[in-house]
Amino acid sequence: MKHAGPAALARLDDLLALLRRRPALVERRPGVFYRRGRAFLHFHEDPSGLFADIRPGDRWDRWPVNDAADRARVIEAVDRTLAAASGPAD
Repeated sequence: MKHAGPAALARLDDLLALLRRRPALVERRPGVFYRRGRAFLHFHEDPSGLFADIRPGDRWDRWPVNDAADRARVIEAVDRTLAAASGPAD
C-alpha cells in the first residue's frame, strides 16, 4: 500500500482541513502529521480505497477514509487520542 499522492490527498481536502485545525498536530508534508515531534497520522491509497494510519501509542491503526462517515470516525479517533494524551507540551 503506497502513501497517498497529490490526487488522493485532494480527495481528502475536507478531512485535511479539519486536521489542520488541531494545534497539537504539525503537517510536515502534505497529509503527513506529527505530534510532539513524532509521526502521528498519514494516508495510504490502494485499489480498495484510501486509508489513514493513526499512531495512538506504539502501534499504527488503519482507518478507512472513503466517505463522510469514515472521515468523521477518524476525526473522533484523533480527538480522543489527543485528549487522552493532552498535557503541557501540546
